[in-house]
This record gives sequence, C-alpha cells and structure tokens, in this order.
Amino acid sequence: MAWGEDEAIGPDVASAGLHVSERIGRDAAAQPDLEESLEASRYASHPYSSHPKEWPSLVEVAETRQLPPMLIERYNTAAGEGTALCGIFADIHRAWATVDNSFFVWRFDKWDGQCQEHNVDEQAICAVGLARAKPGIFIEAIQYLLVLATTVELILVGVCCSASADGTDPYAELSLQPLPEYVIATDGVTMTCITCTDKGQIFLAGRDGHIYELQYTSGSGWRKRCRKVCLTTGIGSLLSRWVLPNAFKFSTVDPIVDMVMDEERNTIYARTEGMKLQLFDLGANGDGPLTKIAEEKNIVDPRDAPYGGWNARRAARSSKPSIVCISPLSAMESKWLHSVAVLSDGKRLFLTTSGGSGSSVGLNSVLQRPTCLKIVATRPSPPLGVGGGLTFGAVSAAGRAHPEDLALKVESAFYSAGALIMSDSSATAMSSLLAVQKDSAAQLSLPSTFGTASRTSRALRETVSALPVEGRMLCASDVLPLPDAAYTMQSLYADVECFTGFRKPSEKACIKLWAKGDLPTQHILPRRRVVVFNTMGLMEVIFNRPVDILRKLFDGNTLRSQIEEFFNRFGAGEAAAMCLMLAAKLLYAEDGLISNAVSEKAAEAFEDPGLVGMPQIDGTTALSNTRTQAGGFSMGQVVQEAEPLFSGAYEGLCLCSSRLLYPIWELPIMVIRGPAGTNKREDGIIVCRLSAGAMKILESKIHSLETFLRSRRNKRRGLYGYVAGLGDSGSILYKTGPIIGPGGHSNGRSPYNSQIRDMNPADKSASNKKPRLLYTSAELAAMEVRAMECLRRLLRRSGEALFLLQLICQHNVARLAQTLGNDLRKKLVQLTFHQLVCSEDGDQLAMRLISALMEYYIGPEGRGTVEEISTKLREGCPSYFNESDYKYYLAVECLERASMTNNPDERDILARDAFNLLTKIPDSADLSAICKRFENLRFYEAVVRLPLQKAQALDSNADVINGQIDPRHHDTIMLQREQCYEIVMNALWTLKGVGHSRMQSADKSSGLATAVDPASRSKYIKQIIQLSVQWPDTVFHEYLYRTLIELGLENELLEYGGSDLVSFLQSAGRKHQEEVRSISSVTSGAAKLHDLGAPISTSQTKYLELLARYYVRKGEHIAAARMLLILAERQCSNSEEAPTLDKRYECLRDAVLQAKSAGIAADSSRNPIDSSTVDLLEGKLAVLRFQMQIKKELELMAARVENIPSSSESPSVPFPRDNILADAETAKAAKDKANELSLNLKSITQLYNDYAVPFGLWEVCLEMLSFANYSGDADSKIVREIWARLLDQALTKGGVAEACSVVKRVGSKLDPADGACLPLDIICVHLEKAALDRLSSGEELVGDDDVARALLGACKGLPEPVLAVYDQLLSNGAIIPSLNLKLRLLRSVLAILREWGISVVAHRLGTTSAGASFFLDGTFSLNQTGTANQDARDKIISLANRYMTEVKRLNLPQNQTENVYRGFRELEEKLLSPY
Repeated sequence: MAWGEDEAIGPDVASAGLHVSERIGRDAAAQPDLEESLEASRYASHPYSSHPKEWPSLVEVAETRQLPPMLIERYNTAAGEGTALCGIFADIHRAWATVDNSFFVWRFDKWDGQCQEHNVDEQAICAVGLARAKPGIFIEAIQYLLVLATTVELILVGVCCSASADGTDPYAELSLQPLPEYVIATDGVTMTCITCTDKGQIFLAGRDGHIYELQYTSGSGWRKRCRKVCLTTGIGSLLSRWVLPNAFKFSTVDPIVDMVMDEERNTIYARTEGMKLQLFDLGANGDGPLTKIAEEKNIVDPRDAPYGGWNARRAARSSKPSIVCISPLSAMESKWLHSVAVLSDGKRLFLTTSGGSGSSVGLNSVLQRPTCLKIVATRPSPPLGVGGGLTFGAVSAAGRAHPEDLALKVESAFYSAGALIMSDSSATAMSSLLAVQKDSAAQLSLPSTFGTASRTSRALRETVSALPVEGRMLCASDVLPLPDAAYTMQSLYADVECFTGFRKPSEKACIKLWAKGDLPTQHILPRRRVVVFNTMGLMEVIFNRPVDILRKLFDGNTLRSQIEEFFNRFGAGEAAAMCLMLAAKLLYAEDGLISNAVSEKAAEAFEDPGLVGMPQIDGTTALSNTRTQAGGFSMGQVVQEAEPLFSGAYEGLCLCSSRLLYPIWELPIMVIRGPAGTNKREDGIIVCRLSAGAMKILESKIHSLETFLRSRRNKRRGLYGYVAGLGDSGSILYKTGPIIGPGGHSNGRSPYNSQIRDMNPADKSASNKKPRLLYTSAELAAMEVRAMECLRRLLRRSGEALFLLQLICQHNVARLAQTLGNDLRKKLVQLTFHQLVCSEDGDQLAMRLISALMEYYIGPEGRGTVEEISTKLREGCPSYFNESDYKYYLAVECLERASMTNNPDERDILARDAFNLLTKIPDSADLSAICKRFENLRFYEAVVRLPLQKAQALDSNADVINGQIDPRHHDTIMLQREQCYEIVMNALWTLKGVGHSRMQSADKSSGLATAVDPASRSKYIKQIIQLSVQWPDTVFHEYLYRTLIELGLENELLEYGGSDLVSFLQSAGRKHQEEVRSISSVTSGAAKLHDLGAPISTSQTKYLELLARYYVRKGEHIAAARMLLILAERQCSNSEEAPTLDKRYECLRDAVLQAKSAGIAADSSRNPIDSSTVDLLEGKLAVLRFQMQIKKELELMAARVENIPSSSESPSVPFPRDNILADAETAKAAKDKANELSLNLKSITQLYNDYAVPFGLWEVCLEMLSFANYSGDADSKIVREIWARLLDQALTKGGVAEACSVVKRVGSKLDPADGACLPLDIICVHLEKAALDRLSSGEELVGDDDVARALLGACKGLPEPVLAVYDQLLSNGAIIPSLNLKLRLLRSVLAILREWGISVVAHRLGTTSAGASFFLDGTFSLNQTGTANQDARDKIISLANRYMTEVKRLNLPQNQTENVYRGFRELEEKLLSPY
C-alpha cells in the first residue's frame, strides 16, 4: 500500500529518528553496573522487596514431572545403598541420573515416554559430563560426547540428536553411540566432577586434588585415541601416584568437589571440600595451559557489618557457612565483578579476578587476564517470610526478630543472569524454593538532584518469592531457547557493545540477555524458565515478567485500582509501553496466546487519560509571579523555560519503539566477511549483519505496532479522536515539517516544538501585565498526536527497511554490491540502520541496491520479470519503491528487450513504450543510466526529452530562469539541472567520437560512435540539435551552444540554432551587452565603430566570430562588418590572447567585403548607408598594412643586429643606419616595439611618430604621408628631409644602384602629381650628384641612364614629369653649377628621350619595347610604319634639338661632350629621317 499525502517520510521520520537515537543513548547510560548497584545498596535500608499479594505471582511452577519409572525401579532395587547422581544437560534438553553403573537420560521439558539407559562395567559411575564433540574427529551425527567416570575408567559415549519430522523440535530423538576405542583407565584416581568448555575441552577433578584433561583425537597407528593429562601435576604428585601406594599421602588432600567454567573469560572456578575457592586461567583464547591464579581461604567479607547488626550477631553465634554454589557473572552484568558465591546462610559473595579499581579495570576486564581472587561486595541473605502476602514496600530487616532457629539453611542454589534459586530447609514442615530476582520497578531511572538520592536510586533491589515444594532441590538449570530462536537473538544483539562477549553456542549466549532485566527485553525474549531437579522429580519454574503480570491482570476480573497501582509502581510510561506490547501482540511467540479481550483492554488502558495522563506544561516556575510576598521585586529568581510534557502514552510509545530498534539502530547493516580462517576484511565479501530470521521477527513486531497505531488513528481513538474533534486544530496532525525544539532531553519531554499559533499584538501587550499560558490543552493534545504520528511513520519506514533488507539478502548481497562503485560500497559498509531509514544517503543506497536487484531480474540471466519483484517491493516497502519506480523498471525491461531484438520496427516500438513510461515520471528516473540505453538504440528523442523534463520538474515555476528563487537554493537547483543537461551533452560527445573530460569513465556505449557511418552520425547530431532547440529552456540552450562550439560543430550551430542564438553569442562574446545596431547607427560616424569597450578575451572571441559568420549566413552584411571590425580592433593585454596581425587583416578585409556587398541598399531595417563606411574600413585596412610593414621591418632590424657586432664608431651623419643597427639597445627597443605592434592596432599617427620615425623607417614614413595627403608645410620641408635621409640610407647600404631601386619602389607607391610627397627635383639632384661622385672616384660604376630610369620608374613610366624636372635643373645654373654635373644630367635626358621614343613607337606598332627599339635603331624608318604619334615625335625632336644646343654650350672638352651630342643628333635624325 502506497503512502498517502499524510505519510511524508522526510522531516517527520528524520526528527523521530533523532529522538529515538537520543532515547536509546539515554537508556543505555541508565543501565548501572552490578558493582555500582551493590555499592549503592550498602547505603539503602531496603535491599529486598515483596510482590503485592493481590497480583499474580512473579514465580510460578508451570509443571511437575515425576522421575521415569525405570529409574525409580532401579533405585528401589539398590535399596538406597548404591551410588546415585543426577543432573541436567540443558544443551540437549535432557535430565540424567545414575544408579551404580547405570546411566539414565530423558527429556525434562516434556515426557515422551523415552528414558534411555546405558550401562558400563561393574564399577559405579562417580562423575558425569557432557561435551561438544570437536569437529573432524567423529562422524557428523555425533554432536556431543557423554563423559562417564567410574572408579577405574573414563568412558566417552557418542550422543546423536535428531529433529522431529516437522523440524520444530531439534531434540526430539536422542541415541547413545558407544565408542569402545575411547576408553582410558583412571590410574586409581577417583573423579569428583567434570566440566566441559564450548570448544569441546574436558576437564576432570580428581579426589587427589588435581585437575585432569581428557584429550581425544581421531588417532592413527601407535598413537592412542584418548589420553588423560594431569594439568596441576608436580614432583610430589608424581611420586604419590607412581611410586607410593595410594594409602601413603604426603599431606592432607583437599579434593575439588565442583568446577565451573567461565566461557567469556576462559577461566575455571573450583570449590574444594574444605570450602576453598580456586581460580585457574586457560589463556585469552581458552587454549593455553591451565594456570592456577589464586586460592581464597577466607570467605568472610570485612564489609558485612553495614547490612545490619542483627546479621553480624547471628553470624557470630552460628557456625561458619559453607559455599553451596559458585557461578560466573557475564560481562553484561558487570565489567568489574566476575563471579558470585552463594553461602549456606543465603549470603552472596561477589568476587573479582582483577586488581585495581573498577573504573580503571572494568573497561578492559575482558582483555585483561585474571591476577587474583578477591571479594568485592557481599549481599545479605533474604529475610524469611517474604513473598507470603506482604504489601509492596521496603522489607525492613532491622525491625523484625530473627531467632537463630529461623535462619536460612540453604542446601543448594542456582544462579544465572541475575536470578537466584535457593532450596531452604529452615522450615520443619517442608522445604521451600526461594526465587530472588531484580525488582523491575526499581530499574526505572528516577530523576534526582542530590547525590545521596541518586545513589539510592541506582541501588540493587530484589524481589523474593517463596514456593513451598516437596523434597529438596538437588540441581537446577536454565531451559535454553530453541536454536533458531537463540540464533535470532544472537544475530540481533551480538554486535551491540555490551553483548560483544557473545560466542557460540548461541543458546547459552542468549541466556545472558536476561541479565539486562525484564523491562528492556520482555518485548523480544520469552519468559524465563528454570528446571529444578529435586528428590521428588522435575519441576519447571517460570519467572513472570511485568508484562505477564499486566496480561494476567487484564485477563481476570481485576479492579481498576489494581491497574492504577500497576501504573503507579512502574510509571505511566513503562506501563503504557507494556500496554502497547499486549495491544499490538508483540510478545514472544511462545507467549503469543494473548486473547483479543486482553488486547482490547490493553488498548483502552493505553488511551485512558486517567492512567497515562494528559499532556501538560513542565517548568511551571516560568509562570510564577515575579513579585515577592512583601510586594517588592525579586531580580534573583531563576525562571525556567516552560516545555510541553507529554503523557505516558507518548512516553510508552517512545520506549517501545526505541527498544525494538535498539539492537540495530546505530550499527551497520552490512559487514565485510573475510575468507574462512583469515581476518583480512579487504579480501572478503559484503554480507548482511543480521540473519533473515532476526530481520523477519523484528519486522513483524514493528509492523504489528505500526498497524495498531494506524488503526487507532483511523478509528479516532484516544487523543486522535480528541484532536480530530477540535476542527481546525486537527490540521496540526498533518502539519509538514516537525521541528526539534530545545526540549526532549528529560524524561517524558517531546523532541518536537511546533508553534501552533503566534501571539497577536494584544496578547503581547497583555503579557507585560500577567503571564499567559504558552499552550492550551487542545494545542498540547495536538502536539502530542503530531509527535506520535512522527514515531508511527518512523516505525513504518523501519519495517519497510527491514523488508527491503530481507529481499536483498535473498538475492545474494555480495553480487548486488559488486555492481556498485568503490565509493558506494564503502558507504554501504558504513551505513547504519538509522541512516538507511532517515537519511538521503540511505535512500540513495537503497535505490541503487533495488536497481541492481531489478537489473538481475530483467538481465539476460534473470529469473523473473519486473512485475514479480515489483509486486513484492510495492507491497513490502512502498516508501523505497513506489509507483514511479515500478514504471521506471518496466521501461528498463522494455529497453532490455529492445536491445536483444534484431527487428528494427520492434526495437523502435519497445523504445517508444519505454519513453512513454518514463515521461510520466521525469523526476524519478536514473537518467544517467537509462539514457545510455536509449543511445545504444539510437532513440535520441528520449535522450533529449527525458533529461529536459526532469530539469523542468526541478524548477517547475522557472524561478531559476526568472531569478526569483531563494539564493540559498539557487546553486543546488542549478547543479541538479546541469546534471540533466550533461546527459544530452554527453550524447553529442559520444556521437562526435571525442573523449569528454567530464565523463568519469568510458562505458560500453562510447565505442559505438566509431561504428556509425558519417552520414548517420550527422543525422543523429542534427536530430539532437533540433530537438534541443525546440525545448523552451534558454539556460539549456546556452549549455547546448557552448557544447557545440567545444565540439567544433559551428556549422550545425549556425544552421539549426534557435532564435536566442544571437543574444547568446552577444552576451557570451562581450562582457558588456551591446546590441548589434542597424545600418543607421553604423553609418553615423567613425565614433560608433570605435566604441569597442573593454578588452575581449580569447574565449569571447570565438563567440564574436560565430556571430559574424551568422550575420554573413543570414545576409546581414553591415552587422557582419561591424562584428568583423570589433574582432579586428579588439584590445588585448598579453601576447597569448592577442590575434596575429594577419588574422586582424583578414577580419578587416572581410569587413570591407561585407560593407561593399551591402552597397547602397538597405539592411533588414531598410536604413540607407553611404560610401563613407566603406572608405573608413578601407582606410583602417591600409593603416593595418602599414603596421604589418613596420612590424616586419622592426623584426628584421632586431634579427640583423643580433648577427652584426656592435660598432664603436661615432655617427658622422644625423641618422647613421649602420650605427643604429649595430646598437644593441636599439635592437632591444626594436624588438619590444615589434611586440607592442603585435598586441593591438595603432593609429597612423602612432605608427608614424612612435615607430617609423624613431627607427628610421623612411620608406614607410613616405607612404603614410602620402596616404594621409600630408600638406603640413608649404615647401614640403619634412618630406624633402625624409627623402634625403632615405636616399642617404640607401646610398650607404648599396650605393647608387640601391638608391635607384628605392626610388623606383617608393615612387611607384606615390602619386607623381603629388609633388609634396614625391619631390623629383630633390631626388634627381641627390642621385645625379651621388652618381657623378661615385663614378668620378671609381667607387661605383654607374650607368648614364640609371638615375633616369629610376625616376621614370618612380613616375610610373611617364617621361614628361621627369623631363620637366631635368629641364628645370638645367635651366637654373644656381642649382647645377658644375659643368660635369650638367653633362651628367644631359646624358640622363638623352636616356629619357630615347625611352620615350621607344614607348611611342611601341604604342603605335602594338609591340613591345624591345621591338620598338629595333625599329628605332634599325634601317626601317618610322614613316614606313605610318603608325608613329606625330605630336610626341615632334616634341621629342624639338627637345633633342634644344638639348643638342645645351651640350654645345658646355665649356668642356669635346671628347666628353661628343657622345652626348651625337646621341641627341642621331635621335633627331632617326625621327626625322624618311628611312
């Protein structure tokens, strides 16, 4: 049955779990050590109390059985003159007796008509024992060994036990198997007693005062199968036994008459005939040599006097008492006291085997070996007459007369786990059994504020019950529970701290639980039964617990006053807890005969406010008047905070719940069990700590309790009905989120502090005048019902957790745990039951285990279907497995079937069915695993839709997207949403076939990407993108877009991106939001294009690049140009992030192309553009070219300097290039400047002033001045100076030839008509003078036409500008005063005219310059072609004639001018000649 809306398991269960933890810790701390209780009882006046006579008795005789007839017959035949022994074998539920040489054994708990007899040889049996058979020696059927000691032999007999046909009685059949090979002689030593350990060791005490061990093996060859070893032997004993006859003794022998084994501490207590106590140690593991530790001869306790002077006086008058019984104390009873001895006068002596104080030794008493045998405390004997009808209260020993003849005369006694049975023969009429046990009412933890009262409340108080019986008790023993029940108890309590001494066999270990008392264990343990063997037969004695007394009170016609007295004695909380046990029928199966009438009466008592009380306010001093009686004001009064104090019903529910959960609550549910015989836990497997039977019993009890509470709630019984009748107040019952308040730490206080209503302003003002009750009675009742509901939900959740654990254990926990990761396995081993029930981690681990279980069922080797296992889970643990989980695993089953089919259509149908199921539970599925299955099936619709549905369910109101969520929850929800997004992203990574760093490990689906052909892969990627873009989640779109960019799927992003792609790219690409404006804003001026804001990082650049590509793809050219301009001019702070200048150049070039593509048309807003945008972009592109040129020159300069040694010569010219290059500092500066140019774009002014001029890059300077249309000065002084420096630099570097080359290169880039940037006169004079000087000095061979050709090249082949310059120079004698220089100029003019003539002829003939020169120099006449340009020819002829005249005028030797003159004349003749 699924949980309803009112069955919330979150805060309610967690809060109730904290309260249960606190209650368990408090109950554990309230259990005093026996040594503390005895010490406290020394100061108490009433160590014993009686049971109310009106109540059913605490101890009753359940059944009396006579001895077997054949035993009585044999005994009568011997006429009482033979040797007779008797005893009880509790391990096999048998009693035994011997008569001479006959041994009889029969069932003591029921008479089945069988009494087996085993006879030995003629010698009488003097001692009997029962030992567990050591494994590997006998056949498996022999489980025990019967040890029979006669006067001459020690005999081993095999004991075989078999169960009944239905398996309910494991001891139904018993057979004795003689073992003739395991008989050994006693060597004349008569054995007095036999004791055996649980490990199968057999110890015998001889009348010679020594202890022997009977050792047996399987035997082989000459070795004996059985031998007797003396463990306390010495030289004297050897001589006594082997040399001298037995009649001769060295000294008086005090033989051991009784031995008791302490299985927890591996020690043996021995009692001698002379009433001495001896202590022997077997080592920490029980397999060491027997060592005698101590011997106690004086049994008188010096601290006996404080228990009453009458007892001391009586002891002085009477004879010295004898020891009738010695029993070990379990660690559960005391960590400091180790054994108790019962004396014949009823007194008990408590002994320890460790030195030091209890506080220093007690904690390590299990590990510390015994060192002494010392009496620590004495318990006085019970007073006579107790149990015969005295009323409840103290039995004052001081006020009674105790004559000597009425003193206790204890013949035999039996002590076990806090209970004592003594056979008293002080009465003359008949003997009686005195049963002493802890008073359960005294176990209640009473609050106290004073040390004396606190010590008294912890004092040991016992009740004494007397049973008049016929005959005297010979021996007694506990009736051990059946093995299955004992194993269940051991499984539950074995790992609890105070039960760590538990060892096999579990039947005996279970007995120790009774030492905790009845109240903490009566819900889980059966009634205690003791079988007494007396002279008249067998008697089974039952110890009734408080819950049994209450059951019998309800079962009879009991007056209400007796029920009220019961509640008063045990307290409302404890009594209510017992009512719950009866009402819900939680008692042990053996005591399960609870009638419906008793159950109903118990339920009514649980709900009776007259018995359990009503919730009220504790701390009433908070409401006390602050005025003193005299009218003054007291400032020193302590005001306690008023807290709700709930009724005994709530307290009883807390007690019952915490005791049910106590053995499992704070302990791990799983443990690592190593290989057999090793302690290596890391090599072990994970198993459940609890057995299946223990979990089933505990689940049944918890379920019964929760069912009872739910039925009372549904029937509106008790406070449920009261609260429901209050109308609106009843809503408190289902108020969400209980809050743990400051209370709850004292007995009965609730841990929940829920404010029912707030104070209104009128109440607040009134509170200053008089106190106001914090809660009304209705509010208190509602709060208690609310708290009980939380506990009920905790019980239900705990029962479901136990059911889940049982189901998991049925399917091999180790195999299921192997499917978990290492971290989860560690958490599983450390997970406590408390965490499994109340924590998120526990819920997650349970989910993973259920997932592993379901995968086992639906896997290829599964043994069932989802429907089968889901039905069990939904019925047994709906809070761990609900309807959503059912649909989820149905979907998984569909996917598993789809993966196994080869039919594509069927595969798609199954995948679609699974997808439809999962869409109904988007927030419940484990998408990380389920989507991998869909990926394998190529069903990408589910891969996209399911995670996005879950993300939407996490934020159904889109508060995260809208920014309306609480900041404290924002990160958590965003993290969960991101995990959903990652599933879709991982699918893209897998399809792309790229390793994803965020994926923890490669799974089986990651390898399938390589098997997909490229076309299918592209199709699937397109499908995922389209499905993702259709989903209206902008946050997810951002994750999608980023992933596509990381995967290099930019084309798919731009093609299939959603409408929010532009805004995403804008916001991701720019730290500031800048909307891409229309063409009007772009063309509004250069300022708009320069508004770039803060530097843009490399990570942002890719988004702007994609945005530019998007605009290009969509035809928005102006927006694309703007993005490209932003990319080209983006600011960078370091070289790692800065793009190369080539990259910037590409961006600017593309921006120009986009701007030109727009033309004069309109963009999407139809805003016109003008040509200034294109001009501006082209201008920026030109400036960038200058920057790239300067950077290249600076890098070359720095590289040359590194290879050229520095020069120490002083510069002889203003800008010596060689010296600059040789300067290391200049080289470093050039390198730094080149790096600066790599970071960001510079303006043309910066390039000129900061880079070109300082480093003498005159060529670039001229180009920049020409580009900028420089006209700063009228006479172009700066340009002329730069040309002069450029020419000097070239002449220095490579002479006239280099200078001419520079002129050609630079001049071709300038406009010949722009005289400001290309001063031909300065260039011509500079070159001609240099050529004349170098030629005259022989430094360089310079051609006559080199300078002329350079000037023609600078003027792009136009002869007119060059001739105009030469004509100007020749006509101005002040500029060219030298005749040789004039002659040099005339030679250059001749070369220019010849070139002009050739070009004219070539143009007219349509041939090359080479062909034209052939016609000009050959025999053919230009007139013959008829194609020469008459005007150009006439002009050339005129100039040639004029310059011939200039040559004649030169006052130079003829031999210098003849060639020049002849050249002009021949040119004239050629052009004039008709041939």
